[in-house]
Amino acid sequence: MTMLTVYGDSISGNCLKVKFVCGRLSIPYRWVETSVLKGETRTPEFLNLNPAGQVPVAVLADGRPLAQSNAIMLHLAEGSDLIPSDAYDRALMLQWLFWEQYSHETVIAVRRFHKAFLKKPEAEIDPALLPKGARVLQVMDDHLASRRFFVGERLSLADIALVAYTRWAREGGFDPPPHVQGWVRRVEKELGLDHAA
Repeated sequence: MTMLTVYGDSISGNCLKVKFVCGRLSIPYRWVETSVLKGETRTPEFLNLNPAGQVPVAVLADGRPLAQSNAIMLHLAEGSDLIPSDAYDRALMLQWLFWEQYSHETVIAVRRFHKAFLKKPEAEIDPALLPKGARVLQVMDDHLASRRFFVGERLSLADIALVAYTRWAREGGFDPPPHVQGWVRRVEKELGLDHAA
């Protein structure tokens, strides 16, 4: 049987989520570096895997492709302790996964990409992103004021999804509040990652 193959861009938190889950669960995989900036997600070969032209894409051992970072994480973590066994906690985890893609990634990741990779001056970046991102980080900080992880007492996919871009928030010009900073370090330690400054 063929190994899991992950097409991803190493500058993308969405792609690194998949790496983090594979690492945590000791899932062997082959990584195919696929640069967004070089247009490698727009080739006919890649669009055949994912017509949306986005990374990550996982090609399962049986050859079936799966896109969208959180869908890939859920598939890979099926039956593991990264998904809470309690139905309500599992729904809370999903709540944070949906929020991450709708409210968090669209601000924190987008501003970081414009600033750190497209090298846009401040005047060319949507001015609404900075206050929106500050509000997003404050929602997280308030939630983490009385808990170590986002759901329950242990690491879940909610933490992995949210830490991927939060640990790079400063590259987008954001200043993560103290509870968020402590949580980032806890999750990085759990995943065996070096601290992202």
